[in-house]
Amino acid sequence: MGSRIATVTLDGEGLRFVGTTNSGHAVVLDDGAGNTGPRPADLVPLAVAGCTAFDVISILRKKRQDVSHYSVDAESQQQAEHPNAFTRIDVVHVVRGAGLDPAAVSRAVELSATKYCSVGSTLSSGITEIHHRYRATDTTTGVETTGDVVVLGPNTDPTARAQA
Repeated sequence: MGSRIATVTLDGEGLRFVGTTNSGHAVVLDDGAGNTGPRPADLVPLAVAGCTAFDVISILRKKRQDVSHYSVDAESQQQAEHPNAFTRIDVVHVVRGAGLDPAAVSRAVELSATKYCSVGSTLSSGITEIHHRYRATDTTTGVETTGDVVVLGPNTDPTARAQA
């Protein structure tokens, strides 16, 4: 599938950022004080819900299910202490339609969860490495400094790391 690129850029004095994707779409991210967009952590359950929704409705349409309403609720739980890692996400698919086959709905959800949804698979697998590095430029001298900071994962315990 290739790589995906996301960039967030500070927008003003507070904690408001504008995020853009390599497909050219933008989303405003903000904290509770500014409240002009979702918090970054809000996007985790949203991404899970969106990813599985794409899969399930596509499968149901291929199975010729007459879906008149479809929504996905994703409720997440986070640890109370920093870094507030997600510990659970409950996903509920709400499907309505004339002559709807519950077995088809169940199978579509199962296929999304176990085979197709890249977001859910990534979160549940623990295989992702996250590499943090930086590039800092002194605008007075023009000197640029770069460095690698930390690599996280797979299966790293964020609580143990934060306590270290």
